[in-house]
Amino acid sequence: MQKLVEFIQSIYKSKEFIPLHEPKFIGNEKKYLNDCIDSTFVSSVGKYVDRFEKEFALYIGSKYAVATVNGTAALHISLLLADVQRDDEVITQPLTFIATCNAISYIGAKPIFVDVDLDTMGLSPQSLKNFLVENCEIAHEECINKTTNKTIKACVPMHTFGHPCKIDEIKEICDKWHIALVEDAAESLGSHYKQKHTGTFGKVGAFSFNGNKIITSGGGGVIVTDDENLAKKAKYITTTAKIPHPYEYAHDEIGYNYRMPNLNAALLVAQLEQLDKFLKNKRELAEKYKKFFSASRDIKFVKEPKNASSNYWLQAVILKDLQTRDEFLDYTNKNGIMTRPIWKLMNELEMFKDAQCANLDNAKYLEQRVVNISSGVNL
Repeated sequence: MQKLVEFIQSIYKSKEFIPLHEPKFIGNEKKYLNDCIDSTFVSSVGKYVDRFEKEFALYIGSKYAVATVNGTAALHISLLLADVQRDDEVITQPLTFIATCNAISYIGAKPIFVDVDLDTMGLSPQSLKNFLVENCEIAHEECINKTTNKTIKACVPMHTFGHPCKIDEIKEICDKWHIALVEDAAESLGSHYKQKHTGTFGKVGAFSFNGNKIITSGGGGVIVTDDENLAKKAKYITTTAKIPHPYEYAHDEIGYNYRMPNLNAALLVAQLEQLDKFLKNKRELAEKYKKFFSASRDIKFVKEPKNASSNYWLQAVILKDLQTRDEFLDYTNKNGIMTRPIWKLMNELEMFKDAQCANLDNAKYLEQRVVNISSGVNL
């Protein structure tokens, strides 16, 4: 492990503390922020919000993009757009960041957990199919869970660390079972599956621009869709469902104060200009790690899956067992290299311990072995 510490120090040319990931502001960030401040339009109305939405949609190949205050808000609204309602059920993966399940819970819906694939660390289409065949039926063009008699309204796969899951197979299964596909693409900006950008396979997709993401606005998120009506609905309910009027305040449904401020959008416009450079650097770093770990029998570097081009947002390795993982985490962090384990499984958290689950062997295996290593852009 000392060799790894020295290797990472050589990459980042530092023997000081090396964080897991940190933002890089190397372009027009200050220029656009100053312009935004001078305009006095610093809240949720301004040219940078409009500009970012247009440029982001163009970048990923979506017809529409609606900026939000953070990625969780984007996912929450995406589920509402998919007509998920209180007491509905939503299938997702247990190996994910808490935001996925929080967004489901905000609506009063219940998560169901199916397994992930070992090669993608994302939702397994085979596990999804098996669960539906064994537990569900279609009635009146809805998927009904025979165990709970509730409607399974949506499926939320997450592209773990930017590695695309087998999203086309998942979509095919969801379409067959009348389940809306809502992509949690929070970590996968710049990732493609079969030449198509993640987040654009389902009815709606959600991205995040949190401070540790590949590009950031401090916070921030975005909803993407090809459906004009859904895009208009998203913009409406994220701005408190206010009926347009020059000066009067009237609202005709429950809305949310979820719009991205113009200040944050100004930062994102500048960050988006640097994204291709960041992606190139991430892939170069992945190649260095791949070569370094190629001789190791006990540590496996996580490579992009078949048919995918990953953004390698967070570089990851798989250790041989839980004890080795814990020793790895302890040694690296004590020696100034920040590393972290993958998330605790959602079904093991107090809030979701009673959730219905499929067999989760792969998720349990990965939970005990996966570690993220230094992943920052190094220009």
